[in-house]
Parts: sequence; C-alpha cells; structure tokens
Amino acid sequence: MGKIVRYITSDGAAFVIACDSTDMVREMEQIHKTSATVTAALGRLITACSMMGAMLKGKEDSITLRLNGGGPAGDLIAVSDYTGNARAYVQNKIVEIPLNSEGKLNVSGAVGTDGQLYVIKDIGMKEPYIGQTPIVSGEIAEDITNYYATSEQTPSVCALGVLVNPDLSVQNAGGFIIQLLPACPEETISAIENSIKDIPSVTSMLSDGFTADDIAKRAMQGLEIEKLDECNIEYKCNCSKERVENALISTGEENLKEMAASEENTEVECHFCDKKYTFTPKDIEKLLKSASQKN
Repeated sequence: MGKIVRYITSDGAAFVIACDSTDMVREMEQIHKTSATVTAALGRLITACSMMGAMLKGKEDSITLRLNGGGPAGDLIAVSDYTGNARAYVQNKIVEIPLNSEGKLNVSGAVGTDGQLYVIKDIGMKEPYIGQTPIVSGEIAEDITNYYATSEQTPSVCALGVLVNPDLSVQNAGGFIIQLLPACPEETISAIENSIKDIPSVTSMLSDGFTADDIAKRAMQGLEIEKLDECNIEYKCNCSKERVENALISTGEENLKEMAASEENTEVECHFCDKKYTFTPKDIEKLLKSASQKN
C-alpha cells in the first residue's frame, strides 16, 4: 500500500508532503492497460492529485485535476479524496511516440502543451472552487508548480516520477511538494533551494530504497523538520450501482423510455475502474417509475 507523509520546518515557515504511490500507479496501469508514455503521464497526475487531496481539510472534500493539452493522449483526469485515495482516467490509453531528446518517455508530447490545467476543489461550498492555468510544459510537475504560483499565489516546488519497466509494468512512482508559508525567512528559502539543487530524481530515490519519509527528509536537507502526519493511500473508485442509477435517471425520461423499449440490456462502464453495470429493460422501467415519482 502507498504512503503519504507531511513534515513542517521547526520554525513553521515551510512544509513538505511526499509520497510513494507505486502501488496506486500499478493498480491504475493494470486497470487501464496504458502504454508506457501514458502510464508515466497519468501516473504523475494521479500522484500529484493524491498529495493535493491529502492537503484538504474536510472529510467530504475532494479534488479533481484535469489536463487538456491537445496531445494524442487527450484529456487526463485524476480525482482524490482528503486522505489521498485517488482514481484516474485518460481519454486515449495507447499513445506510441518517440522518446524525447533526453531519451526518456515523452510525457509532454503525449499530453500536449496547448491547453489548460484545471483544479477543481469540492470543499462543501455551494459551488466548487475552480482554478485554471495554462499548461507550461506538459511534464505535469512544472504545471502543478505553475498552478500554485499563479492561481493560489503559493511559492511551491513539485517533483513527480513514474518508472515504467520494459514489460509496461510500473517499477516505482512517487513525488513531493514543498510549499513556503507566509513570512518564510530568506535563510529557509536558501536552504530549500540548496537542497533541491542537486536532489536525485524521485524514481532514482525510490529505486535506491527511499521511503516517503526519506524523500521528505532529503527534499528538506539542511533544515530541522517535524513530522505532522502520515496516511496510507490506494487506487480507490467510489462508483456504485446507486450512483449509476442516478446518472441514468439524470439523462431524462425520454432516454429511459427508449432504453426500456429496447430488447437489449443497457451496459454502463465506469471510466475510472472499468467496472460494468448491466441493466435489463425491466430495470430501466423501475428507474423510469422512480424518475416519474420524483417529478
């Protein structure tokens, strides 16, 4: 099971959240059967979303990240609850493109750079908070950093990594986010800059046996930090037959009548976990009655 940890500097001027999302990203790849580049892209997005979810305060809060960069992968979406449990979906699961100039998986080429990063926070208000920033690189970590700086005016550093094996399985995945809190002193900023200047990649640290705690401590090397909390994370979908029934009802009575009149079953597949829900014409008739009663 994956893990998220949070630490704060002893002077309360900055904090870091770090995670090992290997199991989560492995489950994601096994569900969606993504190509290597798409696994790297969607794995980075779900890792970032998981950490951002763990920063939420309310037990019913959730966050959605949506990347629409115009690349061949299409839309990428990740959703997390307040404990960091997350799920993800990609429009096009298989994208085969050449490696980038550094000989690595071309995440930016799959995602695209002509579009927006949307951050939607459902935190119990009448309407969800929606932040929107242009995609700056398509590498995702830089786009998350830009979102925090532009939309939330919070100086941040984000690092994400997904290592994909030749057989398309996931070797490891994880990341960290550092944020400066108000009135952060210059010496703390300088210490963080020095620490991350030569920090190994997240996948290198995980390959060397680093835990989420180790990554957090390495990211804040040279600073006194105190652990705030930790939580286990997993790939978790909240779909259910009841939710699917409500979704079908929301399509309107005319659509339900057409489904009920058909001799074929109606099958609905969850985008996030690929679970299939089957409804017979009689099942649809019951939903039609329910919809009529509500109206």
